Amino acid sequence: MKLGHTHIIPHIYIPPSFSLPTHSCIRLFPPSPNNLNLSIPVRKRAIHSMSDSIETGAETSMKRRSLYPPIEPYNDGILKVSDTHTLYWEQSGNPDGHPVVFLHGGPGGGTSPNNRRFFDPEFYRIVLFDQRGAGKSTPHACLEENTTWDLVNDIEKLREHLKIPEWQVFGGSWGSTLALAYSQSHPDKVTGLVLRGIFLLRKKEIDWFYEGGAAAIYPDAWEEFRDLIPENERGSLVDGYHKRLNSDNLETQYAAARAWTKWEMMTAHLLPDDGNIQRAEDDKFSLAFARIENHYFVNKAFFPSDSDSYLLDNIDKIRHIKTIIVQGRYDVVCPMMSAWDLHKAWPEADLKIVGDAGHSANEPGIAAELVAANEKMKAFVA
Repeated sequence: MKLGHTHIIPHIYIPPSFSLPTHSCIRLFPPSPNNLNLSIPVRKRAIHSMSDSIETGAETSMKRRSLYPPIEPYNDGILKVSDTHTLYWEQSGNPDGHPVVFLHGGPGGGTSPNNRRFFDPEFYRIVLFDQRGAGKSTPHACLEENTTWDLVNDIEKLREHLKIPEWQVFGGSWGSTLALAYSQSHPDKVTGLVLRGIFLLRKKEIDWFYEGGAAAIYPDAWEEFRDLIPENERGSLVDGYHKRLNSDNLETQYAAARAWTKWEMMTAHLLPDDGNIQRAEDDKFSLAFARIENHYFVNKAFFPSDSDSYLLDNIDKIRHIKTIIVQGRYDVVCPMMSAWDLHKAWPEADLKIVGDAGHSANEPGIAAELVAANEKMKAFVA
């Protein structure tokens, strides 16, 4: 099968100084002769590749690869989507711009102000919302009426509430799962897709990260995650955590949530990010993140039980939609096999492989490609 547009992003040296600015319901490669131009210092080339040329007009737009400056929402609100759940939503950028909806990861991760910075605020009408039980949505960490299809319906309710005829969809990690499920359900409402860190929620993906595969790379972090569960329950760590994350004892839930969240945060970057790891100590964040993730994994994302490749099986529904996939070569959380399987099933999609990155959208190479993807998308809707 012809694989279409596949781009391998070469290794880029990033100086240490470079950074991107940044349940029941609980109520509560090194340089080589082949790739090193000796006439140009490596450090200088790396910095240039991650910044913008001083240009104007469409040429600048197509070349931009750095995050946009921080912005604040121009409005926000709460949308009641069921008798149980309300969703926090916000809009920023250009009220008359092309709408784009940001689907956060986890599930259960919630949004953050930095998420707005992947988009040109003069071109895009940027919509962020917290999915059921996450972030500012209520009830916090709630598992009732919390399925993939509830979330797909919520996205439609939000689109209708904001009177948006159609929009671009942007999602990473679990957000890529949800973006695929939503676009396959409502292909006429999607103008384009930007997907990062592909997660198809297949058994082999869950087994890789939660049942011992990734331990080959992170044995030290893995042991801490594993050891919370007694030896006689380690036949399925996901099930062992499910029991504790749904305990009647809130402190048992918190302990399991911290361990679950710390394991993911320790493996999400190619190079460790202490600030990210420390998020596991925030009991409110960790409880929603761990409980809701585990709930979806135990229930196989609520996809039909006779299929372990539901999203791949339904690609024909969205094959016509312009799509860009950004994937870190060394993503341990959502390994590249899933992005490759998606690209083989969908060769029309443009795959960007970042050769010096892991999972996180905040890694320099990943962030640069996500901004570039959104810039490219502008040409298709302008």
